[in-house]
Amino acid sequence: MKISGKHYHTIWEKENDPKTVQIIDQRLLPFEFKIQDLKTIQDSFTAIKEMWVRGAPLIGVTAAYGMYLGLLSLKENANLKNQIIDHAKYLESSRPTAVNLKFALDLVLEKISCAKSIKEKTELAFETANKLKADEIENCRLIGENGFPLIEKISAAKRGETVNILTHCNAGWLACVDYGTATAPIYLAHEKGIKIHVWVDETRPRNQGARLTAYELEQEGIPHTVIADNTGGLLMQKGMVDMVIVGSDRTSANGDVANKIGTYLKALAATDNNIPFYVALPLSTIDWNINDGIKEIPIEQRSEDEVKYIEGWHDNKITQVRLMPENSPVANYGFDVTPAKYVTALITEKGVCETNEEEINNLR
Repeated sequence: MKISGKHYHTIWEKENDPKTVQIIDQRLLPFEFKIQDLKTIQDSFTAIKEMWVRGAPLIGVTAAYGMYLGLLSLKENANLKNQIIDHAKYLESSRPTAVNLKFALDLVLEKISCAKSIKEKTELAFETANKLKADEIENCRLIGENGFPLIEKISAAKRGETVNILTHCNAGWLACVDYGTATAPIYLAHEKGIKIHVWVDETRPRNQGARLTAYELEQEGIPHTVIADNTGGLLMQKGMVDMVIVGSDRTSANGDVANKIGTYLKALAATDNNIPFYVALPLSTIDWNINDGIKEIPIEQRSEDEVKYIEGWHDNKITQVRLMPENSPVANYGFDVTPAKYVTALITEKGVCETNEEEINNLR
């Protein structure tokens, strides 16, 4: 996708410097565009934990590159295997909910296990990270291809009138590497000339809808409107939403979906108003070891400051403003889980499927 007309990925190897990985610092968007260098495993850990990068697919790719950067610092010794495992555990601890993180780390560990020298392990880790990045790009492109007919069908039923799509948080290309998950079908529909309009949930407390999804859509010239998170239900009652598409940070084998806090409420409203509710995700986001997402998916609890304060652009810098009494306690749950029964279908790189174990398992 593009920023100011120039094509970018969210993560890449620095030109002429293979020991440096570069990312778009998403903490500063949409106010400032800044590229950050990742040179160590600690840089990668910080980038994931402090949300310089965010979104399940991008977190996984960043972790894979983090393993590569970590291997660059190691030397041949008797404890090499344990050091590598410790690196993986360290990176895995950065964010608990997104399953792509563990998927990527396990993939790197598997690929480098057969190599004998640290040099060979490092080279294999780098190759694996590059391959994972390419795979995630292709997965998102295919999610767009598979989700597009769902938008096309509604457009045909409305005889070419605008298709109104509601999304929650950011599951766009900034959350992935390119295309996005929930946004991939939207971008393709726009490219093919279908009239669309996107309702963008503000998504407190970090405002990733207002700051990131709106920014993406603006850059691509897609009509959109930012709304407060609690507005979606009203719009559905008024017939102003034709479909909902969201992403996922972890989906259980039975189809329960963990996504940004508030997704569950959108699914309930969609069900009550007979509006299709789709979840777009690559198969790397499915946790095949969990069969009950409500009980088993870990829910990240983040800093209370994200709720106590709000960030904005003032005097050419990002400024925080406190919203509430200083000593009032805060609970800041990052995600909720939408039961499979409220999800119309999953949109994956291998096709669209209903949310039941048999259908999902057929995608493996």
